[in-house]
Amino acid sequence: MEEQNKKIIIFDDDEDILSICSYILEEQDWEVHTFTNCNDIIDKVTRVLPDVILMDNWIPDAGGIVATQTLKSDEELKHIPVIYFSANSDIQMLASLAGAQSYLAKPFDLDDLERVINNVLVTH
Repeated sequence: MEEQNKKIIIFDDDEDILSICSYILEEQDWEVHTFTNCNDIIDKVTRVLPDVILMDNWIPDAGGIVATQTLKSDEELKHIPVIYFSANSDIQMLASLAGAQSYLAKPFDLDDLERVINNVLVTH
């Protein structure tokens, strides 16, 4: 029986990051969905129902903190782990404020990306 691909959503307004992350994750059999804004976030996430979400801090329009808090306050979606990522030096504090499960500082290397994603999947 074929195992269903794991699904991930990446919210980032940087097209380069989206394309690099998508390429790497698709190589590892992830089904990748990307959005350059977090408008209608409940709707976007509900349509995909991903296994994990990568959330940029500076995502338009509301920003990553509000977007993550919105997801975490939704009964249907709050179980989905969110990995917060940002170049901000306060990333740990921001991730905690947002209610994210983990965080990844930019710039990151691909090993870091894989490690953080695998960690939240294992512990979740």
